[in-house]
Amino acid sequence: MSLNIKNKLKIAVGVSGGGRSLANLIEKQSKLFYDVALVFSSSPNIGANAIAKNAQLPLLVEDFSAKNQARASENLYRGLVEHKIDLVVLAGFLKLLPLNSDWPGQIINIHPALLPKYGGKGMHGHYVHEAVLAAHEKESGASVHFVNARYDEGQVIAQSRVAVSAGETVASLAAKVFASECSLLPWVIGELAQNRLPKDRMVIFNGPETTS
Repeated sequence: MSLNIKNKLKIAVGVSGGGRSLANLIEKQSKLFYDVALVFSSSPNIGANAIAKNAQLPLLVEDFSAKNQARASENLYRGLVEHKIDLVVLAGFLKLLPLNSDWPGQIINIHPALLPKYGGKGMHGHYVHEAVLAAHEKESGASVHFVNARYDEGQVIAQSRVAVSAGETVASLAAKVFASECSLLPWVIGELAQNRLPKDRMVIFNGPETTS
């Protein structure tokens, strides 16, 4: 990935749900090297749309179902160019995003598990945490990865890890993982903006001062 950034990274955020990650990215953008410049949504009836509108951000709502995917893809990539987007960030976007060869290495996603475990189609939200607990894992966390043509199979950029405690519930694990996502994703975007992440290995994130 080679981003030519003169000032801040202009990002587009893809959403499919309530928009907690979008709100987090908007809240932290003033302190990091990015600006949310566009939001694209897979549904007209989700909470994330209201967050985008309240923040006075351009909002593109498209039907990414198979029958409309070509049109949605054309409209999306046209919008990315019009808004001079540098990086696409999927933050709770649950559709398989059509890829465009003009955007190599410029689309990332956050997933609520330690990939490559517990990824793939249908593995989102509580389904991920249920699977982690059913497997009696000792730790979970979040992964930021580049997007390719398959769900959650792109190169992992960075992970944050949390312990799975005795008596952990789906709700408590989800809360832990989301808290780690709220630090991990903005940090990764900021590091990409400064070309400060290694290209040959995954980074373990324990906070800005303790990555390895």
